[in-house]
Amino acid sequence: MSWVETLGRLPGIATARQYRREWLRTDITAGLVLTALLIPAGMGYAEAAGLPAYAGLYATIVPLLTYAVVGPSKILVLGPDSSLAPLIAAAVLPLAVADDPESALALAGVLGVLMGIILLVGGFLNLGFVTELLSKPIRLGYLNAIALIVVVGQLPKLLGFSVEAPGVLGEIAEIGKSVFNREIDPIAAAVGIGALAIIVAFRLWLPIVPGVLVAVVAAMALSAAADLTDDIDMVGALPEGLPLPSFGGITWHDVGHLVGPAAGIALIAFADTGVLSRTFASRHGEDVNGSTEMKAIGAANIAGGLFGGFPVSASGSRTPVAEQSGAHTQLAGVVGALAVLLFVLVAPGVTAYLPDAALGAVVIVAATALIDVGGMIRMWRMSTIEFGLAVAAFLGVALVGVLQGILVAIGLSFVAVVTRAWQPHRTELIRTGDRPGFHDIERHPGGQRIPGLVLVRFDAPLFFANGEIFDSYVRSVVAKAPTPVEWVIVAAEPITGLDTTAVDELVDLDRYLEGKGIRLAFAEMKGPIKDRLIRFGVNERFDATHFYPTIDAAVSAFHHRTGHTGRSTDR
Repeated sequence: MSWVETLGRLPGIATARQYRREWLRTDITAGLVLTALLIPAGMGYAEAAGLPAYAGLYATIVPLLTYAVVGPSKILVLGPDSSLAPLIAAAVLPLAVADDPESALALAGVLGVLMGIILLVGGFLNLGFVTELLSKPIRLGYLNAIALIVVVGQLPKLLGFSVEAPGVLGEIAEIGKSVFNREIDPIAAAVGIGALAIIVAFRLWLPIVPGVLVAVVAAMALSAAADLTDDIDMVGALPEGLPLPSFGGITWHDVGHLVGPAAGIALIAFADTGVLSRTFASRHGEDVNGSTEMKAIGAANIAGGLFGGFPVSASGSRTPVAEQSGAHTQLAGVVGALAVLLFVLVAPGVTAYLPDAALGAVVIVAATALIDVGGMIRMWRMSTIEFGLAVAAFLGVALVGVLQGILVAIGLSFVAVVTRAWQPHRTELIRTGDRPGFHDIERHPGGQRIPGLVLVRFDAPLFFANGEIFDSYVRSVVAKAPTPVEWVIVAAEPITGLDTTAVDELVDLDRYLEGKGIRLAFAEMKGPIKDRLIRFGVNERFDATHFYPTIDAAVSAFHHRTGHTGRSTDR
């Protein structure tokens, strides 16, 4: 395949070939509306990650342009995100040279490149399924914890003072002390709280107007008019021109330390992006390939990391804005990226009048959108175990560390899965007079057993942890049967897995039953499980006469072989 054909297969090129003229006006309009959010949000999230504010603009421009060419989603908006900011800070700041923002920025660029490589390789290996490790409870707890971390981290900036303390609890304690000791800067606090009020007011009463842009412009206008640049902290002017690839001062030792965090950030970023991509694609009757999406996010992060950016993902706040503004294709993202680029090149000095407190307000409002108390309450009502996982993720991320907390929560998820498979639902099946088939005796205590037959169901794969439990359960049901047992039939459809330990338990059970003159049979066992029995060398003990396609067929065989009439006995 020639390089021309390869380029032609890229999603962005394919979309351009099918582009409709009637989309042009709405795409351009959506891109310009998007710009109002891209600039303040990008700068705010950069500062939340412990990086220079201008890095957020570079991390917006390059990934958007890259994704427009290689991304499968037509309206997904990439850029800095509040859910990644604490992860980036935790990975980069311990390695950065103190009071050297360029050192932190270079490390963040390497982090972005590493994350992009991991996603790119994962996409080619079709590893999109790994995001399933982040179950809903983990994501719920993680996002609530991230919101807490971000809000607590931005409060000092909003109120005009600084704190240095390890962990969220330490920061909260220091903030409380500073407020109690009246260390609040009244000017910075007025600007920050005023910006916060403007954003919230527009969101509540005039959502069609981007309150973030209004607040930022108002804060800059006030700073310039009142000459506040010497009174409170400002973001500062942007560097002139655009950054070139530069990782000066980065050692291989630094790269080694960043690989683990890059993998964690890649997992979080793609999990968020994958959900968002599928959601918006389904709204428009389209389908998005997960592996292609993974490769596209990887390519965007590599490009962004090389040109002064840091890890990015899809934005859950900016993508809906693009959709609501009428975006049809990635041209909206391209227009937004070019508008931000124009801002960087034409008006780099404007941000010298942007107060840090106003930017703190922008980040705080964005972070509060991650809070989902209602989701936690619903989780409690639906499943206490999953609620416990959400709480574990929340406490782990908030108190121990972002990456460590996520790993702990994933580990607990595996424990919960094993526990459910270890102690699954198991029951005896009986007949009822008012409906066909065989039913759970616990739900139908008035049902009837078939004399001489025990019919059981075990709702889990059979493996080393539950094989003995299955064996013991069948023996206990046989021992408690009201009439002498001649057959045991296992309704085996829920048994989706089988390991060597479980096979040994099946053989032991069959020998035990055989010694009592009882035949063991299986109904509705899946073909792959029967194949395993053959592969494990027990096909002589469990030959074809032990298996039946349906429970009814197995029961009919029992009646035929034993001569029972089928009359039932009460429980």
